[in-house]
Amino acid sequence: MSNKYAAAVDLGATNLRVALGSRDGKFTARKSESTDTVSGELGISRQITRMIKSIQKEKHLPGRDLCSIGIGSIGPLNPSKGGIDRPANMSQYAFIPLVEPLRSEFAVPVELLNDCSAAVIGEKEAGAGIGEENLVYITISSGIGAGVYVDNHLLSGKDGNAHEIGHMVIDSEGKLICGCGRPGHWEAYCSGRNIPHHARLFLRNRAIEAFKKSLLYEQTSGEADSISAKTVYECAARGDELCIQFLKEVGRLNAIGFANVVNLYDPSLVTVGGSVALNNTAATLEPVIAQIKDYVFNRPPKIQVTPLGEDIVLCGALAAALRSENLSAL
Repeated sequence: MSNKYAAAVDLGATNLRVALGSRDGKFTARKSESTDTVSGELGISRQITRMIKSIQKEKHLPGRDLCSIGIGSIGPLNPSKGGIDRPANMSQYAFIPLVEPLRSEFAVPVELLNDCSAAVIGEKEAGAGIGEENLVYITISSGIGAGVYVDNHLLSGKDGNAHEIGHMVIDSEGKLICGCGRPGHWEAYCSGRNIPHHARLFLRNRAIEAFKKSLLYEQTSGEADSISAKTVYECAARGDELCIQFLKEVGRLNAIGFANVVNLYDPSLVTVGGSVALNNTAATLEPVIAQIKDYVFNRPPKIQVTPLGEDIVLCGALAAALRSENLSAL
């Protein structure tokens, strides 16, 4: 029994990460690739299968010792069908099956969770949330989402999607359209995938001379369509006034989003992760911490970056996999 191991999967719209871990919760091997969004509805499950088998081969791990698989995935989830219903960032697919293809391939239990639910499990069991009964994890990455514990209970909802905070409306005028097709969502303004759209909207409301004088203009060769979230943050860090002013607006909208979350769930701790936040921690968190008091009704919680970094979803997915394996043995 000591040789048994589980697989943990972090399925994002941009990147797919797979790790194998022992029953004491420690990772033994991992692999990362760009998410296959172009090979049809079974493309992702086949990619996960290939990655698990590749790690097994590289580490000489017998397939028979794999005991379970845990998946932290982008949503919206359909738990009854075991997959994703038309994800906002892969809307060309009506449904992406995950549970059944993997269960059939490996003949083990498969636990499917929203990626942020997996992340908050990881935070609570192995990160800053140890001992916290009221905890929220927020990711600011390709999209924006959350995982939530209230009074020591993980909130899931009827379809496992009780944490799609990125789809809260923060702009009633709906100037930007979210990837899900709805107007005014938080994710449409402040996520890594959509910051470029927001930046172009910001530029349209300013004199073209301001853009031409900016470092951003130099870095994009004057092509607004070439703006990326990474370029905006890098230019701001180098003192570009236009990017600094734009990120002040992003920070204000993030503060509104965080305040909504605090008013809804009343956590004692909010931890933050995702590529945008982890790569630009001060630029992301300082405006939120400074401005949340302007919008929040409940007593503000402690807000900090997650100590688990990029591994937070994998940590929770591994915990869910081991829980699934233990339950199946009863």
